[in-house]
Amino acid sequence: MLLVEEELSGILEKRLSGGRISKEEAYRLLLSGSLFSLGEAADRLREKSCGDRVSYVVNRNINFTNICTGSCSFCAYRVRKGDPSGYLMSHERILRLVEEAVAVGATEVCIQGGLNPDIGIDYYTGMLETITSSFDIHIHAFSPMEVFYMAEKSGLGIAETLRLLKEKGLGSMPGTAAEILDREVREEICPRKITAEEWVDIVKTAHHLGIPTTATMLYGHVERPEHRINHLDIIRRIQDETGGFTEFVPLSFVHYNTPLGKANPEAHGASGLEDLMVHAISRLFLDNIPNIQASWVKLGWKLAQTALFFGANDLGGTLMDESISRAAGQKVSMMDEAQMRRLIEDVGRKPARRDTLYRFLE
Repeated sequence: MLLVEEELSGILEKRLSGGRISKEEAYRLLLSGSLFSLGEAADRLREKSCGDRVSYVVNRNINFTNICTGSCSFCAYRVRKGDPSGYLMSHERILRLVEEAVAVGATEVCIQGGLNPDIGIDYYTGMLETITSSFDIHIHAFSPMEVFYMAEKSGLGIAETLRLLKEKGLGSMPGTAAEILDREVREEICPRKITAEEWVDIVKTAHHLGIPTTATMLYGHVERPEHRINHLDIIRRIQDETGGFTEFVPLSFVHYNTPLGKANPEAHGASGLEDLMVHAISRLFLDNIPNIQASWVKLGWKLAQTALFFGANDLGGTLMDESISRAAGQKVSMMDEAQMRRLIEDVGRKPARRDTLYRFLE
């Protein structure tokens, strides 16, 4: 489905003039191979929406357990109960990690973990209470899959579980566990995970309860181009309804140590050109989400810098710790705030420290 130059220019001009492009138009753009035309248009939209400011948050990742009952084939982080490498952090250990983050100026802790069969909702609410009783820091925690797991184990239901978590201190949620919001793809890569419909329901319920979330898409495995566009369309329609997404984060699949990557030679991750195309099409299609994040953990520092010229305006968090991509085989060097600012300044942009909800702190 090749686009002639006039069609390509027409679709891009429509978007640059403030129009909304359709799923079909986005699909045609994605297949066009016109990376630099799309990148130029996405960069112009980024500049119009965000200027030359590139945002970031000083935060710490806390992965509190790697023991998980899940079977996601794209994950190399989980271990089964009884595995000698398995761990579960105590609330006291988590509190020490939060204290270290606060000491270096973090405004957020991002907390996620495996679906550990030995913990119930009291563990999660106790964690929130332990943190909020000691520190004034934003807690960005628990994927929709984790919320579903808590609700199932406690019998409270999704809405009541979310209300309880918010009452105990949850500030916002990561929109992970989305992977690709398509039944066919999910049956291959994560058949025991929540369905696409359940993910949408949990996220929309969170938004309606005043809990903002991020949105993500894991790409570069078994999905096809139409799956990517359909996923983006679901995200855009949710945002039209709720306005609850703070950002969109394309997540490039790190395949090296994963069961999926080992079993399927086609699931070898996206190329650098694909990474840039996905960021560009995300900016072009998601006209109602102003913040497109380039995940330096998934892309590496240099490609993340390049993505800033293909529609991205944010580089995410400094993290301090990162376990999941490391387990998958990504060689990640951790970053401090000075390094983050230098990455941004080195490409001629202006670093801007923000909080989780994109309120600028400088």
